[in-house]
Amino acid sequence: MQKSAVDGNPEAFTFPRSRLEGTWNFSFSGLKTAVLREVRKLEEENRPLPVANLAASFQAAVVDALFTKAMKAAREFGAKEIVVAGGVSANRALRDAFLNQQEFPVHIPPLNLCTDNAAMIGAAGYYHYILGHRDPLDLDVNPTWPLS
Repeated sequence: MQKSAVDGNPEAFTFPRSRLEGTWNFSFSGLKTAVLREVRKLEEENRPLPVANLAASFQAAVVDALFTKAMKAAREFGAKEIVVAGGVSANRALRDAFLNQQEFPVHIPPLNLCTDNAAMIGAAGYYHYILGHRDPLDLDVNPTWPLS
């Protein structure tokens, strides 16, 4: 997304922001649906897809939601500092949003350390495999599965 968004206008499209009130969870399904509707509308009108503008506007909505909720949580829970990590921390717009605020010290690892957890999942799978643990190929997703 970031590469496509670099030359785009983040204000070209007004996409919804994830605002799940009363929870610290996120849902981007409404945003994804809004982008899909916009793409279909442009296709129906036989207009070229402004990929850079779509990507920049999508990225702006995601960054706004993540930044806004993280700042609200930091205030509510009395955080002294903010750490932005994981794969999402490689996004330049998100990094800039946190680095440009003055309310909290922010720590963001170097880009080469901002990866998703695929390597950890692979390593956990490897160790389960060598211990003889096997699951059927139709195994369902469980985001809270214990590693032990």
